[in-house]
Amino acid sequence: MKVWIAGAGFGRGAVVDLAEARVPVTDHGITVGDGVFETVRATGGRPFALTRHLGRLARSAEGLGMAEPDLDLVADGVARAIAANPELDDARVRITVTDGAGPLGSDRIPGEQTVIVALSEFPDIPEHSDVVISPWPRNEFGALAGLKTTSYADNVRAVAYARAQGASEAVFPNVSGNLCEGTGSNVFVVLEGRLVTPPLSSGALAGITRELVLEWYGAQEEDVPMERLPEITEAFLTSTGRDVQPIMHIDGRRVSAGPGPISRKAGEVFAEYAARHSDP
Repeated sequence: MKVWIAGAGFGRGAVVDLAEARVPVTDHGITVGDGVFETVRATGGRPFALTRHLGRLARSAEGLGMAEPDLDLVADGVARAIAANPELDDARVRITVTDGAGPLGSDRIPGEQTVIVALSEFPDIPEHSDVVISPWPRNEFGALAGLKTTSYADNVRAVAYARAQGASEAVFPNVSGNLCEGTGSNVFVVLEGRLVTPPLSSGALAGITRELVLEWYGAQEEDVPMERLPEITEAFLTSTGRDVQPIMHIDGRRVSAGPGPISRKAGEVFAEYAARHSDP
């Protein structure tokens, strides 16, 4: 496996074997999680929706107070990393940008960012999912709300909780008591025959797949109080890896015996448009 890395002694970027990729132990991404990232799917050597992902990378960096990443450099790194791993026909492309070397504390010092593009085979995703409600809410008023940062320990904890309950994903409420998002996904539900997804003001990440479902299929953005979850008749998750994935159970309660008509149609529309547009 080969990766592309810039900064951290690699200058404007180089493709190296995975074992040769090194970052300083004082890198702020390691010591305090001071970084942002994106996950892009590349099929047949072509990354999907890369322009949107890079735009969100820049927005996350701005929200975190980092210098804006060199997006042309990152795009070149993505292309070079994909080309260096031709055996990966369906690849997970992980772009990570950290604030570079820093003190062993929360202060920053001016310097060169570390940029890494690493690839792996995209894991198989089941046709549907069971989810549980995380006992730890998202803070929609926090400094990191809506940002895709490397400070992901709360998601790691929630996924482990979900696995222990026999589910594949955990869904967060927010501190206001409304539905927010999954650990690595957005959530859509059907209430009173209408397709609804939490607004970004809920603290949810502005998911790329979420954004495309809203554009290509349509849904209402509005708060969903957690107490209304028993009323939903369909639900699905969206993410780079899941695309549109129907939810069968929430906390063990059956939502649907199978993919409902709205979930099925949303998935079909997404697949149709995504097949026609590699960088929508």
